[in-house]
Amino acid sequence: MTDFASGDGASGGSGFAEAVRTYGLFKRFGGQIAVAGVDLVVPRGGFAGLVGPNGAGKTTTLSMITGLLVPDAGSATVGGADVWRDPVAVKARVGVLPEGLRLFERLSGRELLLYNGQIRGIPRDEVARRAEELLKVMDLLDSADKLVVDYSTGMRKKIALAAALLHNPAVLFLDKPFEGVDPVSANTLVEVLRRYTASGSTVIFSSHVMELVERLCDWVSVMNQGRIVAQGPLAQVRGAGATLNDTFLDLVGARGNGEEGLSWLGSSSA
Repeated sequence: MTDFASGDGASGGSGFAEAVRTYGLFKRFGGQIAVAGVDLVVPRGGFAGLVGPNGAGKTTTLSMITGLLVPDAGSATVGGADVWRDPVAVKARVGVLPEGLRLFERLSGRELLLYNGQIRGIPRDEVARRAEELLKVMDLLDSADKLVVDYSTGMRKKIALAAALLHNPAVLFLDKPFEGVDPVSANTLVEVLRRYTASGSTVIFSSHVMELVERLCDWVSVMNQGRIVAQGPLAQVRGAGATLNDTFLDLVGARGNGEEGLSWLGSSSA
């Protein structure tokens, strides 16, 4: 594994404050190993990308870090708190937008935010104030009283992000947040996230879109076959004169796929 995170320092051996750290994270589903001993580290502040081909273990890894899935072995910390030994503290520090997005669809967008705020124990007046500001920033004020079931994909992503930000978490986990989102909605999401990280908070998101990761992220971790194969500052992982996509293809051994066989494809038998 290429790992630029090692070095002398007071925080877990790294030379920076850590937002997230995992040690030997492992998960098996039946006879299949989904995550095979992941040592992931993400510095505090800014954007961190988690990239890998389909089936690499990204979603499973994020689910274990956020307490949604119990690991078979290993551990994870968020802001120094152990995810499974101190789950209440960790859940107070994180916001999550999962890949399989499920919302209370018979609530309006505004009601969804108010409900989430009450679950978090935020005073009602403060929830209402934050909800109004988030609806405005997300360009959802005109649809605030529509049922979520009638929202488009982009609107659903925006209201879900608003719900994840409502309690002002220190670390925000987003699993493929821009998939199926139109360019206008995607731009809104990016601008909100940039404002969020400008205060020193951390965004960790998985994506298949290398250009987006390259544009947004300061730090990147590359997964393949359940393992981290490279991680560190974007410029170092990418290397001089290369794109992240080129480096990614080299790391996961995807060069040349599709160039052989299929000699019949494109030829007409008519």
